[in-house]
Amino acid sequence: MNIEKTELPEVLILTPRRFGDSRGWFMETFNATRMAEAGIAIDWVQDNQSFSAARGTLRGLHYQAPPRAQDKLVRCSRGAILDVAVDFRDGSPSFGRWVAVELTAGNGRQLLVPRGFLHGFVTLTDDVEVLYKCSDLYSPEHDGALRWDDPQIGIDWGFAAPILSDKDRAAPLLADAPRPFRWQRPA
Repeated sequence: MNIEKTELPEVLILTPRRFGDSRGWFMETFNATRMAEAGIAIDWVQDNQSFSAARGTLRGLHYQAPPRAQDKLVRCSRGAILDVAVDFRDGSPSFGRWVAVELTAGNGRQLLVPRGFLHGFVTLTDDVEVLYKCSDLYSPEHDGALRWDDPQIGIDWGFAAPILSDKDRAAPLLADAPRPFRWQRPA
């Protein structure tokens, strides 16, 4: 597995090796031992899958607050998405900065979004399936969201009027949102 750092060093791109022949291909998307050897020792407890029928469907920006915060390992198994992570750790030198990575069924890339980061994606094609692992179970009382189009964050989603849920349409701006995550200076 190839592991690349992004402009936000805690957010990683993981690209599994594919082995192909005339029948198609095979790839190992997760191996706990190999991840731990690479310094990624996360206990995954829940797998999620979403389907979006139309191009331009935007889901995010979401987080789950402590003590139920989640790391996520996201991949696209059908179609293509622009996957986004935003540093949401109060006091972080990169607070409010974001990184966007195109994840497709074809490129096999995965994005590791650590706890303390907002997560969202927009579909670049019709009929998109997204799979992601979470390090904690879903907890509705810890669920949170920020506005996808917050001008203080300034994400270029590539869509002026995406398809949104009522929850995402009504999410607060960064200036009005609680800040449940605190940045810890590395030792």
